[in-house]
Amino acid sequence: MQKYQLKTFPKGGVHPAENKLSAGSPIKILPLPERVVIPVVQHLGAPAEPVVQKGDTVVAGQLLAQSKGFVSANIHASVSGKVFRIEERFDASGYKRLAFVIDRHDDTWDPAIDRSDTLHEHITASREEIIRKIQEAGIVGMGGATFPTHIKLNVPKGKKADILIINGVECEPFLTADHRLMLEKSKELMVGIRILMKALGVDRAVIGIEQNKPDAIDLLSSLAEKSSGITVQALKVKYPQGGEKQLIKAITGREVPSGALPVDVGAVVHNVGTTLAAYEAVQKNKPLVERIVTVTGKSLQEPSNFLVRIGTPVAEVIEAAGGLPEDTGKVVLGGPMMGKAVSKLDIPVTKGTSGILILPDSEAHRKPVQPCIRCAKCVSVCPMGLEPYLLMSLGQHQLWDKARRERALDCIECGSCSFICPADRPLLDYIRLDKMRIGALIRKEKKAVS
Repeated sequence: MQKYQLKTFPKGGVHPAENKLSAGSPIKILPLPERVVIPVVQHLGAPAEPVVQKGDTVVAGQLLAQSKGFVSANIHASVSGKVFRIEERFDASGYKRLAFVIDRHDDTWDPAIDRSDTLHEHITASREEIIRKIQEAGIVGMGGATFPTHIKLNVPKGKKADILIINGVECEPFLTADHRLMLEKSKELMVGIRILMKALGVDRAVIGIEQNKPDAIDLLSSLAEKSSGITVQALKVKYPQGGEKQLIKAITGREVPSGALPVDVGAVVHNVGTTLAAYEAVQKNKPLVERIVTVTGKSLQEPSNFLVRIGTPVAEVIEAAGGLPEDTGKVVLGGPMMGKAVSKLDIPVTKGTSGILILPDSEAHRKPVQPCIRCAKCVSVCPMGLEPYLLMSLGQHQLWDKARRERALDCIECGSCSFICPADRPLLDYIRLDKMRIGALIRKEKKAVS
């Protein structure tokens, strides 16, 4: 008999193999690296501007770069040591971006940061103080989107949020960092939820968790019973349920219209990792300088979950999990559906690095592209109700205006269409091209008007 009343989103979705190989592996603290590389861009929006110089000595938690522009985020030192260089370094995108190269001395922290394991449940900060502390701490969406968190907490005038949704879905195959966080940092997470509720001025919060994490559902449900306004909603396993619009639809039944934001239907969504970071920022004055990262793969010796300092080389995290397997064909940052393959392992872990997936050579190569057979499977699985086969065709023929009318910008890039396609067509690749070209058109239009 089903223990929970399960919900899900009604439109599209797929069921890839879960492969949660590291779900039973407790979070381990990764040994500190001798050198970190901390990019000034770890978020959506404008790069942060350096406030320290080459040769300066810094401590963990110290501000390195100040946010600039409306959409931006502060960057902090994750270790104490000397700023060896400030130069352009490769990041996960394959582009060179400005970064701080810090040679570690020891593990001295800013004395204002509380590094104890003491749980601080009483929230004394006002709404304004909460948002300010989260902004100062450089917190961004840690589910992968990396949108600055303080902006989502500043609800625009004329709009009102009535529900906070906490995303504990972790629907990407292989990834288990959020699952372990919910189990091992559950009490801190509950305080973080109340902090975000206070910042938004809402009296209702729902934690969405898929049914393949029954231990997390049970644990958080028992804690939620002691917290007014907080409940847990068990969800059917279906990808991409962790998408904001899909999660809102699953939990509330509300549909975010094309071109609209979640707050337009009264909802604000935050990942569990973001919520824990908010707790640490508000209650412990701790900036975002470390995060939980899953390191996994079928051939990996020890699939694990590590607490990793920002700026740590990916190679060192892999080494801690047993090293790179001999049959490695591809290393992906993130999960297999939405992650990005990388060509270098000396690139750093950043705020948005949820996982490091090592694919064996037998699974790392794309199959030859075949002609479309008009099966419409890509249409049936699209959670946004788009026609991926058409958007790919429009991209091939450079018909950007028509792609715009066909709502290419609504694509959340979940990859369900490419996953299901029996002809192995690169549907998502062309839709991403559509979106990039449409974005350029929009910027050109705005420039012409101004």
